[in-house]
Amino acid sequence: MLPPLTPHLTPATLEKPILSLHPPWTTIFKGERVTLKCDGYHPLLLELRPISTLWYLGHLLLPSHKKSIEVQTPGVYRCQTRGAPVSDPIHLSVSNDWLILQVPYTPVFEGEPLVLRCRGWYDKVIYKLHYYHDGQAVRYFHSSANYTVLQARASDSGRYQCSGTMRIPVESAPMFSAKVAVTVQELFRAPVLRVMGPREARGATLGGVVLRCDTRLHPQKRDTPLQFAFYKYSRAVRRFDWGAEYTVPEPEVEELESYWCEAATATRSVRKRSPWLQLPGPGSPLDPASTTAPRAAALAPGNKPLFFRKPPVSRSVPSVTSVPSTTSTRLQFPASGAPTAGPPACAPPTPLEQSAGALKPDVDLLLREMQLLKGILSRVVLELKEPQALPELRGTPEIPTSHFAVSLGTPETTPVES
Repeated sequence: MLPPLTPHLTPATLEKPILSLHPPWTTIFKGERVTLKCDGYHPLLLELRPISTLWYLGHLLLPSHKKSIEVQTPGVYRCQTRGAPVSDPIHLSVSNDWLILQVPYTPVFEGEPLVLRCRGWYDKVIYKLHYYHDGQAVRYFHSSANYTVLQARASDSGRYQCSGTMRIPVESAPMFSAKVAVTVQELFRAPVLRVMGPREARGATLGGVVLRCDTRLHPQKRDTPLQFAFYKYSRAVRRFDWGAEYTVPEPEVEELESYWCEAATATRSVRKRSPWLQLPGPGSPLDPASTTAPRAAALAPGNKPLFFRKPPVSRSVPSVTSVPSTTSTRLQFPASGAPTAGPPACAPPTPLEQSAGALKPDVDLLLREMQLLKGILSRVVLELKEPQALPELRGTPEIPTSHFAVSLGTPETTPVES
């Protein structure tokens, strides 16, 4: 009796195999050999189709079906296990130069070490060794040594090169390797702080606003744990923790506040901050009590929030200090406005009365200005009609400021004798 067959697995249910290179350098000297290993799902040899691994060089199918093979031919290699997708490629280069710059075959992510190796022909010692990044010298060694960036950043991406001398048998002139492109992969995106809706924020306290710090990890690093911190302006309201949500207390919701968050790895080797988020105040279309998620205003990380507090509403009457006239006389007015009658003490003011009381000082000020303008125009017309009165007006002493006031009635004008 034959053993039961392995359950049928489709490519959608299997992950693609992992192709690795040993030693882990993508550039080798001519004549050297490296080992490729394919790790993935391998069915039992008792099945009807015993072929477990397929190897590809470009679009050419190689004859080997083992889990690992040795190669020395340059090109792009891939492997495939039964029923699974094709693996990611590895590009192998072969050089005839005296110097080669070797970089890892695996992607380098933010926060990880980046190791570069300048190697002489068949491991000859290199002297006066220089490493270059985008044409600029970044490190010097007296003899052969690797160049290591302990915590790689996106700014470390670029084209690298090395140079040095070798004793063959006497010391040679400086020699340069070919340039190699290096790309530092983004571990996770810059976070975005958003306000969660009532349905999303299940554990929110009544009346509070729930903020969530959203980001996305690279697919190859989706198991990397991240921690989150929340800030109100420059003050931390919750330090780094595993939770990506923060509930703003209800008293703080009553004022316009600006928040931002920060996402980081557990070792803090990679830290990224979000743009500013301006929280809405009560009674606005973005009130957190609404049924839909608020859309608060977001600002770039380098910008400051638009508002820090609610601006106070001014109820005072603007003062008028001076009004120029066509004559040499300068009219001065008191800064204080006329008092307005308030609501009766026996009954509380209604909203309509409150709004009317707030507008009354502005209306009174406008009326006084109109009365003043009318009086000034009357004096000008009188002077134009009776020019002989002009010398008398010029000889009249200036009216003291404390003896002049404007009433709500018809403005008084000084009679001029003809």
